[in-house]
Amino acid sequence: MRVLVIGGGIAGTATALGLRKAGLDVTVFEAHPDTAEDLGAFLTLASNGMRALAQLDAVNAVTAVGFPLTSLRLLDSRGAQVSYAPLGEADDPALRYRCLRRGELNAALQGEAARRGIALRHGARLVSVTDGPDGVTARFADGTTATGDLLVGADGLRSTVRRLLMPEVRPRYAGQRVYYGYTRTAPAPGPDGSLTMVRGGATAFGYAVSPAEETYWFARESGDPLPAGAPAAPSAGARERLLTLLRADSTPAAGLVEAAGDAILVTNATELSPGTAWHTGRVVLAGDAAHAASPATGQGASMALEDAVVLAKALRDLPDPATAYAAYERHRRPRAEHNITVSGALSRNTAGTVTARPAGPDERLLGQLAWDTPLSAVPPGPEV
Repeated sequence: MRVLVIGGGIAGTATALGLRKAGLDVTVFEAHPDTAEDLGAFLTLASNGMRALAQLDAVNAVTAVGFPLTSLRLLDSRGAQVSYAPLGEADDPALRYRCLRRGELNAALQGEAARRGIALRHGARLVSVTDGPDGVTARFADGTTATGDLLVGADGLRSTVRRLLMPEVRPRYAGQRVYYGYTRTAPAPGPDGSLTMVRGGATAFGYAVSPAEETYWFARESGDPLPAGAPAAPSAGARERLLTLLRADSTPAAGLVEAAGDAILVTNATELSPGTAWHTGRVVLAGDAAHAASPATGQGASMALEDAVVLAKALRDLPDPATAYAAYERHRRPRAEHNITVSGALSRNTAGTVTARPAGPDERLLGQLAWDTPLSAVPPGPEV
């Protein structure tokens, strides 16, 4: 069985690793010309994401970059510490949260794919998909085509695969603009390995300090969305508006943003509505292409890694693609859509109406991710 994976980011490359481990012939097609897409933004991999990486035999490739996070602390608007606790499964070095730049993670996963002999073609921008009774064909902007038995659309929030086959499904604004930045000069207080969250009066702010003493920080600000095509760097007015909101509180946040200079990115928090289709014919979606959530829970990359394991197991264990796709969706949809709901509520400041965080690993999730456990032995259930 030959599988075409559209998208060489986190979801696509991880899915390719899973499919190769399951014994399938897989090729990855990435529109970007190299591995450095979104190099400026950073993310956290949660313990569930690291667990999924372990099932893909890719932990070592990822822990070679970034740095671990072992504790979570919360500051109030006066800068006073409200709580402090272990973060995730901090006792297991392989399952600790990890903070890293998105481009670093892409490069690490792509390097692991290359090491395993998985073909990855850069500069392949998809323009059409033809799904037929005997196979599926992808056509690219340079005039080339590729035909396979199955196609995985893992090409992110603005998925071309989803747009071509499900044009009615469109991302929506989740109520906040999100800033990402790096600060090398201003000291950020807090213990080593800690993710610090700041509960400000008008913003949400978080930061972590790398071993090289560089502070990785983000801020979430409610308001109107950035216009389509807006530059990644915030305007002077947007930066000053953010600083004005942060200065209203007595926390380290404003000083970190001021010291970042121009090393700041801004984007809209965006999500897909729950209930949208995940597969049609020979085509299936994974990661943000299927269930993008606002970044408020920090679970986007980890959810994509979970998808990669479960989809690969479904295609390994079940007799035909339609059955495999349906099983993948039954196992993944409740948890992924709960994350959309929770993260959207946090972005819209309505989190009191839902569980504040996505549920941690339970027995069903552990069974879904365990490579040697058939999906048929794990009831999907309503748990998230």
